[in-house]
Amino acid sequence: MSFSELGDEQKVSRPCVGKWCFPHVTTLVTLGIWFAIGAIAAAWIGGFEPIQTLFVHLDRVQENPPIWLQVPSFGDRFLWMPSLILLAIASLVTQFSSLPRTRSRAIVVAILLAVTLRYLLWRSLATLNLSTPINGIFSLGLFGLELLLVSSRLIQVYLTLRIQDRSHEADRRAIAVTERKYTPSVDILIPTYNEPEFILRRTIIGAQALDYDRKNIYLLDDTRRPEIARLARELGCCYVTRPHNLYAKAGNLNHAIAHTTGELIVVFDADFIPTRNFLQRTVGFFQDSNVALVQTPQTFYNPDPIARNLGLEDILTPEEEVFYRYIQPIRDGVGSVICAGTSFVVRRSALAEVGNFVTDSLSEDYFTGIRLAARGYRVIYLDEKLSAGLAAENIGDHIAQRLRWVRGTLQAFFIDSNPLTIPGLTFVQRLAHLEGLIYWFGNIARLALLLMPLGYTFLGIVPIEVNLAEFTYFFLPYYLISISTFAWLNRRSRSAILSEFYSIVTYIPLTITVLQVLLNPFSKQFNVTPKGKTRDRFYFNWKIAWPLLLILIGMGFAFVKNLSIALGSAETPAFEGINLAWIWSLYNFITIAIALFISIDVPNGDLHPWLALRRQVLLTETDNKSDRHPEQFWGRTIALSETGAQVECKAPLSLRGDRLTLELLGEKLTLSGQIEAIEERGEYYKIKMNFDRLNLEQHRRLVELLFCRCGQWQYRETPGELQSFFLLFKILLKPRILCDRDRTVKPLPVNQL
Repeated sequence: MSFSELGDEQKVSRPCVGKWCFPHVTTLVTLGIWFAIGAIAAAWIGGFEPIQTLFVHLDRVQENPPIWLQVPSFGDRFLWMPSLILLAIASLVTQFSSLPRTRSRAIVVAILLAVTLRYLLWRSLATLNLSTPINGIFSLGLFGLELLLVSSRLIQVYLTLRIQDRSHEADRRAIAVTERKYTPSVDILIPTYNEPEFILRRTIIGAQALDYDRKNIYLLDDTRRPEIARLARELGCCYVTRPHNLYAKAGNLNHAIAHTTGELIVVFDADFIPTRNFLQRTVGFFQDSNVALVQTPQTFYNPDPIARNLGLEDILTPEEEVFYRYIQPIRDGVGSVICAGTSFVVRRSALAEVGNFVTDSLSEDYFTGIRLAARGYRVIYLDEKLSAGLAAENIGDHIAQRLRWVRGTLQAFFIDSNPLTIPGLTFVQRLAHLEGLIYWFGNIARLALLLMPLGYTFLGIVPIEVNLAEFTYFFLPYYLISISTFAWLNRRSRSAILSEFYSIVTYIPLTITVLQVLLNPFSKQFNVTPKGKTRDRFYFNWKIAWPLLLILIGMGFAFVKNLSIALGSAETPAFEGINLAWIWSLYNFITIAIALFISIDVPNGDLHPWLALRRQVLLTETDNKSDRHPEQFWGRTIALSETGAQVECKAPLSLRGDRLTLELLGEKLTLSGQIEAIEERGEYYKIKMNFDRLNLEQHRRLVELLFCRCGQWQYRETPGELQSFFLLFKILLKPRILCDRDRTVKPLPVNQL
């Protein structure tokens, strides 16, 4: 994963003696916990009598759990009843209330909390295998890691009861802005490091198209490039630079703030283009003097690399969708919204009060929002897609971006802006931030669950003692309710099955990064995610794939071995001991195989995204060398980009030349270009044309049409759990590298008609 680095490393002052820096208390606590766990494990293995006696007693408790944690004796056929009854209730609620409402959400949350607490009690008092030190260490370790995942989920479910939707409030507050009764001055800051000129050009054009009078646009170039200075002059925006790159993006923003005067400050990353009404929908909130920051969602005008590599661009929602459709609204309900670094508005006076953007972490946005909330200001979230940017363009950059996020977020434990200790936050606000911190530690748990079948197979470890009756009576209700309500609670942004395989490719690098941060939190610089790259062939990312490939081989052996044991052991009840491993290893084998397909980047030969956009057009022949009058015909666009158009028109078509002029009706835009391909499709023809070089006015109109239309970025619904299950097999049976090799390698020929 190679990507550009800023020249100056962010620095945090720590107590030092000579050349030696004392480790932070968090690092010492982490090492202390691991030392204590290791000492207890060593004493248990070594036969230290007090430790052995303790675990013998705990093992007896596991063998004789309380009566209410034992399977009833009314017959195996009735053990399914709790699962069926609860599943029926949850299904009825979600069917009658297609979107979560106050009452329906409360019913589903109550059911979830009940089955989760029941499951945790059963796991802690009836399933741990403490018969031997090795089994006990792995059993307790697995349960501890599972608690991380469940606790994060429980906090999310609790916060769901206080979810916020501010669209109606935005409607009300926008009236004063549109009527020009409330128009504070706005500075729009666009920080850039090494983004290509063509990306910056459309971002600036989009910012200039904002329907708001009192605005000034500043391009903050931290690489001091002459061509970017010329771009700013050409487009008519202010160009700001500085002599160094100290503190990376935060330093760049703080430097610009000192040289601007707007009452409100808007930040857009270099690739994010706002819709025309961005300021109309957000500025009105600042009529409340206690509002310091308004964050809006991030969305993308290109598919993320996971969806693209799997060939599911039109099916899968982006990975960030869950965060912006579910996590941010539930955080908004308790005043703990995360500032996401782009597409937000902040009050200058409030920002100055907290010392401007935080400079002692890679996540300057996150901790700046925390400081504002700790001062008693409101940091709120408007769940409307009012801008769009570029998603990472390959899987390596996608993961590198997440590694920066986890490193920056976990630096919370090492700086003054720690949301768990900073004065001024309420208990519920701290709880919401705790969930965000736990989330990253959950990657360790997910990786452990992924590897556990290998311990079953090759080390003889049995970390869970459960038979089929217990599995049916205690585990299934928890699992089925969690699965069936997951997508409904997050407003159809991601199914539970898709969530699992969508993130599996990140387990190992994220786990390594989490451990690195705890030991050396400031060892890495701020890294900019590169944008505007092309690829003309499939690329297999070995750096990401090779650990997964080794695990896949091991999981294949585990499946075969454990299945043969299960089939050859008729006297052993199903799901008991090692016989559970064949199901577990098969599931993991499938998800790892899909992760390997994710590691294969597909060709991407076009720097400019093509957007599905239907507009009536009038096409006119140009470059006609015959004496007849140039032919004109009507059509409509199928797709449009900054470099070309795909147009559908009805037969007959009798073109003599290879050039066309395209007039977009109602858009005051006429473009000319070369025909690249003509394809006959029944009674229609599909024409693909490449535009000639655009002048500035044409480019402005085209960018505004493509990216700046109000309401053009809409949420999509994720496939349901059953459909997601079938998608897994589609990916395995029809991988893109085998079924789509000719997709971008060969251009369409021009049919001479």
